Amino acid sequence: MQSGAKLKLSADVGGTFTDIVLEEGAQRWTGKVLTTPASPEEGVLRGASEVLARAGKSVADVDLFIHGTTLATNAIIERRGAKVALIATDGFRDVLEIGTESRYDQYELALVRPKPLVERPLRFTVRERMDARGMVRLPLNEADIHVVAKTLSDRGIESVAIAFMHSYTNAAHERQAAELLKALMPSLYVTVSAEVCPEIREYERTSTAVANAYVQPLMDGYLLRMQDKLKLLGFKGALCLMTSGGGLTSVETARKFPVRLVESGPAGGSVFAAQIAARLGERKVLAFDMGGTTAKVSLIEDYRSETSRVFEVDRAARFLKGSGLPVRIPVIEMVEIGAGGGSLARVDGLKRVTVGPESASSVPGPACYNGGGTNPTVTDADVALGLVDPATFAGGTIRLFPDLAKQALTASVGGPLEMSAEMAAYAVYEMVCENMASAARVHTVERGQVASNHTVIAFGGAAPLHVARVAEKIGASRVIVPPNAGVGSAVGFLAAPISYEMVKTKYMRLDAFDPAEATQLLSDMSKEIRAWVEPAADGETLIERRIAFMRYVGQGHEIAVELPVRGLTVADAATFRSRYEADYEALFKRSIPAAAIEIMAWSVNVSTVSEMPGVVAPVTQHVTGMPNDVVRVFDGRRGKPIDVSRYQRDALPAGARLSGPAIIVEKETSTFVTENFNAWIDGLGSIVMERKEIAA
Repeated sequence: MQSGAKLKLSADVGGTFTDIVLEEGAQRWTGKVLTTPASPEEGVLRGASEVLARAGKSVADVDLFIHGTTLATNAIIERRGAKVALIATDGFRDVLEIGTESRYDQYELALVRPKPLVERPLRFTVRERMDARGMVRLPLNEADIHVVAKTLSDRGIESVAIAFMHSYTNAAHERQAAELLKALMPSLYVTVSAEVCPEIREYERTSTAVANAYVQPLMDGYLLRMQDKLKLLGFKGALCLMTSGGGLTSVETARKFPVRLVESGPAGGSVFAAQIAARLGERKVLAFDMGGTTAKVSLIEDYRSETSRVFEVDRAARFLKGSGLPVRIPVIEMVEIGAGGGSLARVDGLKRVTVGPESASSVPGPACYNGGGTNPTVTDADVALGLVDPATFAGGTIRLFPDLAKQALTASVGGPLEMSAEMAAYAVYEMVCENMASAARVHTVERGQVASNHTVIAFGGAAPLHVARVAEKIGASRVIVPPNAGVGSAVGFLAAPISYEMVKTKYMRLDAFDPAEATQLLSDMSKEIRAWVEPAADGETLIERRIAFMRYVGQGHEIAVELPVRGLTVADAATFRSRYEADYEALFKRSIPAAAIEIMAWSVNVSTVSEMPGVVAPVTQHVTGMPNDVVRVFDGRRGKPIDVSRYQRDALPAGARLSGPAIIVEKETSTFVTENFNAWIDGLGSIVMERKEIAA
């Protein structure tokens, strides 16, 4: 243990499990408990106390507590957020309904659009108008705000979003309306769109503001309860929240902008996978995260996750862009589907086995939990196949009942299709693996990549059980299951930098570049961000990154171009053009000579230094791994059970080799090595699976 090392605690609250990781220097303790949906802080604190007790520590000893959660995402998907209203500019009541007027499926006659978070009767308008340059065309009519406030009060509205036309250029009217509402209704939560998303594109800005307003009362109450309970337990350290962009932020910022937390758990997983990729020298990685409720796939190139400025929540069509609610925030680029251990399996009207997106969650949970759930899930299928040891699941904290799993599978899948419980379980296993393989193919193809050219890094409680089969389906020949994979996202939180990114729209053409105006804008953004980041950084070195989002005049999408962190000059315009054209050619294989270029938005990111770990030394000696026992696993392709060797992961030394089929058991998860893979333990302790050579 390192002398004077900080004691760090992290918690990842998922839809089914809450993962806890405690770290002090080189020592690490982990735990997994069921999420408590009614009061998530109870599950967090119970899991934390169990892990701290094993380490001989208390909450009062913790220096840094990092927290990530899917509460915001789940609230939007399950429509259990606040009773929220929208106030828009007169004449723009239906921005949420109109959207971009595009159809995500051109030929679907019965198109299902995502349901807005605010119903039309709760969308109000007031008289005011800014033009696109930020000039006042019509002053805000304060009498309209008074009328709206009375209606909000009468209808019991908890939270409101204010999204006026062109407020990204001048937010004076939005702030004026917010101040009036707070004076009239002090307990009302008010979201100002120009603060949450000061960017052009009316629909996306309005949607983001509404999403923030929708989850703010829930997240604010949860974070306040968490702070109060931690204080009662003697916690004196720093509390940080993981954001969707892969950085940490303060509780105060998270309470104001909870929409930034919508993908905080998966973002931690991407940080974890990037760290593992760096340790193992893997430059092209497909990160595969499968938990209890969802599965996520993201790309990592040269140890960095892809990022985006927009994310869709609650897609009506699983793989189709435009079918969800757009949230314009900095986010790690990924695709997420309802395919976790708790995803429900059933037979549809065409006698097809389908899995998800509905989940049994932690309450009532899968049928095998004996918690009242009667519908079969992916976990039930894994148990019925013999892939999971009922006595050691989740470190032995949750006892499983295989008979209940088989009963549920027979009732919902086996009976309708006239097959055994075991064959029904195999059908569910195959379908969920195919769903995840399809997501991986779509995600990589959309980015001009080939899935089979990537090493798959698997983490999350359910991913190691399914990753080998997913790899077979996408053609990947190398799979890595790192240490602590079952709580990977929570481990990733501990490596994330304290960070905050701001994006603002300020239109400017390169042929009319104003370096003084651009420098002032970027400096003001930097100053505002540092006011949030510096207190949390506690003296750590900060790095700053500046970006301009550029496009050829008239195009619909921008390319990010790196800017120097200094005062800009007239000569920089030529440099920016060269960089833009080089990036454009890399994407589209050509540029457009002499075409005018415009800057649509500017970004500033300030973060602490996040050092990538060094490459671990390769293993030079290999030994044959010795199994602990042999178990019976149902093989659907043969239609009968087969003998499979089972190993304890902590008993396998570096260099240990084994051949599939095999199961490697550990406290937080189990890894299934299919018969098409060999496996060995590398110097980091990772399980490395490599495709067997197929004889000609």
